[in-house]
Amino acid sequence: MTPTGDHVEGASTFHIASRRYDEFMGRYSRPLAVKFADLAQLDADMRVLDLGCGTGALTEVLTRSQAATSVSACDPSPPFVAECSRRNPEITVRQGSAEEIPFGDDAFDAVLTQLVLHFVTDPETAVAELTRVLRPGGTVAGCVWDAVEGMQMLSYFWKAALNTDPVMPAKAQELRFGAPGEMVGLLEAGGFDDLAETTTSVSTTYEDFDELWAGFLAGIGPAGAYCAHLPEDAQMRLRSELLRSLGSPGGSFSLDAVARCVVGRAPSPT
Repeated sequence: MTPTGDHVEGASTFHIASRRYDEFMGRYSRPLAVKFADLAQLDADMRVLDLGCGTGALTEVLTRSQAATSVSACDPSPPFVAECSRRNPEITVRQGSAEEIPFGDDAFDAVLTQLVLHFVTDPETAVAELTRVLRPGGTVAGCVWDAVEGMQMLSYFWKAALNTDPVMPAKAQELRFGAPGEMVGLLEAGGFDDLAETTTSVSTTYEDFDELWAGFLAGIGPAGAYCAHLPEDAQMRLRSELLRSLGSPGGSFSLDAVARCVVGRAPSPT
């Protein structure tokens, strides 16, 4: 049975063990966090929120930043909240979504959201919440995987999935807000201004193909959820096609990922 869209999209696909997530996506999000924090150009003495913190890759970078006076974080996944709290015991980490940010009005000078907007259920409500928790003129920064140059791990996977499952749900492979101008348009509609868009890239090396494949079998994110719900024979076909598309590596190999980033300012009173 082919999974429906409910199985392959949304934040619920990340309610998994933090170790599994780090092995699958954390290997990309950790180096990305360093570059993303630099792109946000935080000023001195800022109160900063990591929105959709996951296991805390960006949170750890922010807590070490000389620009941030105080750092808070939130995520809808209880395992991620617990892990981020364990890694960053000195800060406040709360459970909550982008549509219901669990902090007060004007609580932050900057909000950073890394690899989150792909999965937000109600983007317009999330933008309104960003406006609420940011002080007027505060910094907003968001990044998602780029839909043009791509995130190779996911691109190879979805191409292999299409080759083995022609009726695969179209939504499964979407990278919402990853095309040029999409994040800018979303934030502009919410009143944000001074928006600047750029891209940055990261890469990771796998010991072998089995290390890559194990991440999909763990059911992490839309790609993993799709893979984990396949019958065993369909999984094997997908595995073979993915291995073939990568050139059947017999040892270590590297994959690249490009992230699209936007930085801007919250609306100020007129």
